[in-house]
Amino acid sequence: MLHKDIKNFGQLKKSGYVSRSIKEEVRENLIKKWENGEKVFEGIIGFEDTVLPDVERAILSRHNILLLGLRGQAKTRIARLMIQLLDEYMPAIDGVEMDEDPFFPISNAARKMLEEMGDNTPVRWIHRSERYVEKLATPDVTVADLIGDIDPIKAANLKVSYADDKAIHYGLIPRAHRSIFVINELPDLQPRIQVALFNILQEGDIQIRGFKMRLPLDIFFVFTANPEDYTNRGSIITPLKDRIESQILTHYPRTLEEAKKITSLESRVHPDQEKTVKILDIHKTILEWISFEARESDYVDDKSGVSARLSLSAYENLISTAERRRIKNKEKTTTTRLTDFWGVVPAITGKVELLYEGEQEGLYNVAMSFIFGAAQKLFNELFPNPEKKLKREIRDEYGVVKAWFAGGNYIELLNDATDKEYKHVLQQIKGLDALVEPVSKDPDEILALKELIIFGLSESEVISKNIVDKKVHFSDPLSHMLDDLDEE
Repeated sequence: MLHKDIKNFGQLKKSGYVSRSIKEEVRENLIKKWENGEKVFEGIIGFEDTVLPDVERAILSRHNILLLGLRGQAKTRIARLMIQLLDEYMPAIDGVEMDEDPFFPISNAARKMLEEMGDNTPVRWIHRSERYVEKLATPDVTVADLIGDIDPIKAANLKVSYADDKAIHYGLIPRAHRSIFVINELPDLQPRIQVALFNILQEGDIQIRGFKMRLPLDIFFVFTANPEDYTNRGSIITPLKDRIESQILTHYPRTLEEAKKITSLESRVHPDQEKTVKILDIHKTILEWISFEARESDYVDDKSGVSARLSLSAYENLISTAERRRIKNKEKTTTTRLTDFWGVVPAITGKVELLYEGEQEGLYNVAMSFIFGAAQKLFNELFPNPEKKLKREIRDEYGVVKAWFAGGNYIELLNDATDKEYKHVLQQIKGLDALVEPVSKDPDEILALKELIIFGLSESEVISKNIVDKKVHFSDPLSHMLDDLDEE
């Protein structure tokens, strides 16, 4: 018999339906997915050997879970994916406030209905998407919000006294009976509110106001918290932490490839941008290294962390910067450039918390240092490092390039230059073709690599770089010094 054909308690009993607690349900469905070769946490990258095995062990142990980690570490995403471990549909008594099991009613109203109607008690079916409740913890959350309180309006409408349990308004937790309940940023709950969770976690029941009632709630709790919160905004009180059986530490992507996969999967790129803007792999690499640079920077508060959202926003901004340039230049298609990374700065400045030294340096300058540092890192991987040449080496790979600039030549890369202008500027520099040829044969990538070499040499102070308004001026450092003397 299909679930949609079961309308009352009698039919449900005949169907052979067996009641389970939600933690048993999630545990059994996890095992079933493994047996069927299905992936449990689709789209979670980089946690396969660290976080996810801990989550799975906690589920097998039927534990409540605390996911502890810095911002942007997929904690909420993991919690939301647990919905897939619930049965597709679940039966509940129709006509009562909570999603109560007909076999194990917990409220007086449900028990009374079963006594009076027996097998004719109506049953409704609840989809698993409705069995997920998420609450962001904020300092203004009250016990009434979470647990419940006496509702005077309800008492008046039903014409009952405050001593009648019909006057109770149930909070979020009782309404999450037989569901997954997620509290994000747990330390932001005031300590006295955290105390209200003791009973539900340990004994599985709650009490509302002065009512001597026991509601043996069946809930799978998942909490998330940021370690920074323990010192800056609040803390998880020790008795509550003791009652959460499994505490699991999350982390940022540990490899470049993991970071690239996450950005590619999570970024929201417009279909028109996908057709008209080509983002080069070397630029994807630089973009991810910006986050790595920021996490290792002495300017950034490591307790706050650097969210993976930085890479997502930066990726979207990079493509949009190239698209804006394409539209303004009336070109059909274009390819990303290193100068397009100026458009990434707003995605960086809103995602980092600076220390005092960083604030002194300035948010914009710090963001630019991340971009140049990431570009320099890729330059050193792909090309000989001009700062690490051995004395016995006779040949200087950059000799022709340096000689070209030393001859009084210079270039200016405009942020909004057309593709034709961009190509012309880079092709006139002598010595770049020999450097790029062993690295790539892609025409678009060749231009981008030439641009990377120029930026890399400027960061190594082989040539000088001067950023003015919407352009970057590159020239010989000696001629730049002479120009400064002439101005004086």
